Amino acid sequence: MAAHEHAVSPEPSVSPETTPRHRRRAVVASTVGTAIEWYDFFLYGTAAALVFPHVFFPGAQPYTGVLASFATQFVGFAARPLGAAVFGHVGDRIGRKSTLVTTLVLMGLSTFLIGLLPSYSAIGLAAPVLLVLLRVVQGIGVGGEWGGSVLMAMEWGSERRRGLMASWPQLGVPLGLLASTGMVKLMNAASGDGFDSWGWRIPFLASVVLIGIGLYVRLRVLESPAFAAVKQERVLVRRPVWSVLRHQPLTVLTSAFVRMSEQAPFYLFITFVLTYGTKKLGLPRGDLLNYTLVAAAVGLVSVPLFGHLSDRFGRRRIYGIGICCTGLFAFPYFGLLNTGSSGLVLLAIVLSLVFHDIQYGPQAALIAEGFGTNVRYSGAGLGYQLASVIAGGPAPLIATAILQHTGSSTWISWYIVGCCAVAMIALLAMPRRAPAAAAARRAVPATTDAAASPGES
Repeated sequence: MAAHEHAVSPEPSVSPETTPRHRRRAVVASTVGTAIEWYDFFLYGTAAALVFPHVFFPGAQPYTGVLASFATQFVGFAARPLGAAVFGHVGDRIGRKSTLVTTLVLMGLSTFLIGLLPSYSAIGLAAPVLLVLLRVVQGIGVGGEWGGSVLMAMEWGSERRRGLMASWPQLGVPLGLLASTGMVKLMNAASGDGFDSWGWRIPFLASVVLIGIGLYVRLRVLESPAFAAVKQERVLVRRPVWSVLRHQPLTVLTSAFVRMSEQAPFYLFITFVLTYGTKKLGLPRGDLLNYTLVAAAVGLVSVPLFGHLSDRFGRRRIYGIGICCTGLFAFPYFGLLNTGSSGLVLLAIVLSLVFHDIQYGPQAALIAEGFGTNVRYSGAGLGYQLASVIAGGPAPLIATAILQHTGSSTWISWYIVGCCAVAMIALLAMPRRAPAAAAARRAVPATTDAAASPGES
């Protein structure tokens, strides 16, 4: 499939003198801010697998405590579509920049407060309740983050390089994973036996420093030229979330289900593997964290690489290859883990994230290009974050329940294969992008939804 099949309706041009500098600034701000948000989000997942069962759910049976801990993690995923809807509305009405500042502060403060949260032994049932509430805030923050960061980078780029431009904020995932896993490993070594009591808190508390860094880079960014043109032409949509659900429901739904092969396996590869490796296989926690660090470092290259390849060979083709690779690797993945051999376990973890990145690199542009500029934040954000409810959130819960009842990884592999089958169907059913004129009409689908004044909210 040729790359030109993914061309979009013409975006406004930017002055040649300002484009390179502001484009670089937009990419850096999107990537750095997203990395900080994913640091916060992944930090919770790592702690949920290694620490929270003891700190917030003591006395439970081993797998029961893990299930309860992963359930609190799922709450954050369930809140992500809400964040996408709320901040999608704001982002399509007011602008990308203001939402990105808000989501960063929301995420960082909730993570910092988790680091201060007393344990179950100190305040009883209030501890897990407060943990759930802070996880909800985390979910709302990251739910609104993705759409704005991707669009800020993509809308500053040229049409022919949108796969690459939109993949830079996606680097926030390996960067956040690298930073969160590295911090946990560092504190695990530094605190020793005190890790479960106080050492785990330091990476959460460090989030307050990252907020300052993220705000510095994001406050210096200009609004994207595409959205600035929408405001200038007075074609804002009054109710962008409702508009996109009404006029493009299939695009939203297929955007969610196409992520089944990417997001569900991903949280097995980075979160559940810590539980499986330590409890089922008896592998050292430090070794598993090391392997995850290596895989995350590889992602710094593979994510933009596959985003670039999607510009050359087409989003769907590259994404489809990633789906097939993930499905074919489902059984070899656990086969390699089950050997317990350090080299083979490392190979399994690295390959699993490379196959993930084949999809993750082009994914942002694949989803975002399906919507007009003035509903893009809402449409792309909703499609992307709805996958959290059906894919990423329940995946560790499902895998843990399977392992508890069968004692084997076989049906977990079949679960991954099933996710890939659903994603392939969604990819084939995803509406193809319309020619420029049709895309322009689709951007403002109804006069009742089109706003008259750029200042209306």
